[in-house]
Amino acid sequence: MDSYDQKIIAALKDNARQSVSAIAEQVHLSRSAVSDRIKRMEEQGVILGYQVLTATESQPTERLKAYFEIRHGGFKCRPLVEFLMQYPEVQHCYGTSGAVDLLVYLEFDQMQRLHDILSAVDQQLPKDAKIVTHMVMQEWGR
Repeated sequence: MDSYDQKIIAALKDNARQSVSAIAEQVHLSRSAVSDRIKRMEEQGVILGYQVLTATESQPTERLKAYFEIRHGGFKCRPLVEFLMQYPEVQHCYGTSGAVDLLVYLEFDQMQRLHDILSAVDQQLPKDAKIVTHMVMQEWGR
């Protein structure tokens, strides 16, 4: 597979319904060359098929939501809040009294994203700090 094949695949991933002519224009090859390459990649099993994704399959209608509480015992909250707010998934940070120093509310599309954020936060905290995550399972409101 050469760079033209990779460009063709990228164009198909972007929009599998676009015409061969449109792809040819993007990758700077003739229509017949693009058509031949697509057919060859299909026959070789490089391209396995095409699919339709609906909103319910590709994008959850409701985002996943979670809170995590941070107990860091004396670590100043402001630098940590500034670090947290760089993530668009972080909606709110609350400084609290009692055992929990900071309560963080997030909305995200995939669990892996929550894991990545928590890993990054963990690296910013002192070794004796604790993070407890609470997934929102159901909501009630007024």
